[in-house]
Amino acid sequence: MTQRQASVERNTLETQIQLTVNLDGTGECRFETGIPFLEHMLDQVARHGLIDLDILAKGDLHIDAHHTVEDIGITLGQAFAKAVGDKKGIVRYGFAYVPLDEALSRVVIDFSGRPGIEYNVKFNRAAIGGFDVDLIHEFFQGFVNHAGVTLHIDNLSGINAHHIAETVFKAFGRAVRMALTADPRMSGVMPSTKGSL
Repeated sequence: MTQRQASVERNTLETQIQLTVNLDGTGECRFETGIPFLEHMLDQVARHGLIDLDILAKGDLHIDAHHTVEDIGITLGQAFAKAVGDKKGIVRYGFAYVPLDEALSRVVIDFSGRPGIEYNVKFNRAAIGGFDVDLIHEFFQGFVNHAGVTLHIDNLSGINAHHIAETVFKAFGRAVRMALTADPRMSGVMPSTKGSL
């Protein structure tokens, strides 16, 4: 399997984003987004997914972080779709359960070609370090719509909002890593009874 990487730029009146992803990386990452908490979460995705990520984003943060977070999700989804390619030989499905102290989350992903998200995460406060927790869903919705994946995110337990968010992003990274692993018994074969994804 050739190395799977892609670079994508997204420029709108609200945001300017340059993003590079290497799905066969080592977890190296560099972020300049102006949103420290999101960068902390993306660092979890890179390290637990063994994905190299480089994201430079400028957005209308003087309004709020909504456009920047959503557009980073969109751009990451576009980069994933480009880097994954024809999907031949991949496991396709991935899942992970990740605990952090009292918090436990489960993420299940299918590189199905069909965008869909089931997001069941409740936070007991509206913000973590000034970061609006509603934007976590917006990030994953943007990713799903443009990566063409089915994604189920469930927080199973937790009290501390930071712990809950971190388990979600760590589990996402690990589920992606599993799904995109090459299956030696499926070399060159499309992982679908339909013959296409």
